[in-house]
Amino acid sequence: MTGVPRIRIDLNSPVPATRQIADSLRVELVEGRLKPGSDLPSVRRIAMELGVHFNTVALAYRLLADEGWLELKRRRGAAVIAREAPRAVDRRKLDHLLKQLGHVAAELRSAGMSSRQISAALHRLAQGAKP
Repeated sequence: MTGVPRIRIDLNSPVPATRQIADSLRVELVEGRLKPGSDLPSVRRIAMELGVHFNTVALAYRLLADEGWLELKRRRGAAVIAREAPRAVDRRKLDHLLKQLGHVAAELRSAGMSSRQISAALHRLAQGAKP
């Protein structure tokens, strides 16, 4: 691994810590900062650093393994594996993600962002920029 993955969570957020951890790692994976063959820190190490229960981190690792990003090795941790792009669009998953995006867009509008600002921010994020 080129470095320890950047995992940031907000324990006061309504988003479950497991989800925040998986999302943070997914960004690292998608953006290529975690490469195939990289070993991830142990579940216990990440849990201690973040101040969460080790099962919270273990579940995040399992979610990413289910998505095809990680290989979980009993007693030896997790490793990033080469992941091929999905061959077909999973329409249900895509619909679910777009629905979530709609909720986030509504929150952004209620926080004062215009539709144009939201569109520009989404475009920057899609190009790999940081929020």
